Amino acid sequence: MTLYHFGNCLALVYAPYHMAYKFSGISEYATFSKCIYAGGLYIFTQLCKMLLLATFFPDYDNTHASGEYDVFLEILKATVDLADLLGLYLAINSVPGKGHAKILTAAIGWASAEVIVTRSVLLWVGARGSEFDWKYVRSCAESNVALLQHASTAALVWLWTRSDLPKKHYPIVMALLALSPYRNLFEDAVASVLSLSAWTLLAVRAIHASAVGLTALAMYAVLAQQIGM
Repeated sequence: MTLYHFGNCLALVYAPYHMAYKFSGISEYATFSKCIYAGGLYIFTQLCKMLLLATFFPDYDNTHASGEYDVFLEILKATVDLADLLGLYLAINSVPGKGHAKILTAAIGWASAEVIVTRSVLLWVGARGSEFDWKYVRSCAESNVALLQHASTAALVWLWTRSDLPKKHYPIVMALLALSPYRNLFEDAVASVLSLSAWTLLAVRAIHASAVGLTALAMYAVLAQQIGM
């Protein structure tokens, strides 16, 4: 039963990533090495963010552990996540080919590195336990939402780099990119105010990611039709 639960969790985490790479068509562009490069950029970016947090917010862990909640400090901490946009920008520019190949390669590589770093140890230590716990299933589902979030952000970053982006779309792209580092902070605030359960919060994250993703997809479709991609 333990191995069955562990296997289910692994499949729930990694199967969508494999299917996204296999059936999106980017495998035809021989972009596996670029996915690895994007994953390396993710790790490097997180190390830089940790260095920034340790340098400019040295007392953050102590404040967090004491139960105090400083809204301004949380906003400043979330601002550091702007570095993720730079990392995705570098990953996108490293991929040759059409726009969808750039976006999906960067997003899948970035999200895969994140799920390996943040979920693998949790699953190996927790999901192999003798007792079944829904929190590991929820954690696996969160990784799938994260893939959608990163794909949406990568699409927005790519749209921002286009000089032929329609002017009416530019403010939307800029607003969504500017708000993306504060996405988790906003969702956690909503969950706290409305006293949402963990599963309801996951649904809110999925709806939010889907809305941003559909918005980015609509703008990408208009641009692709305009330039004949």
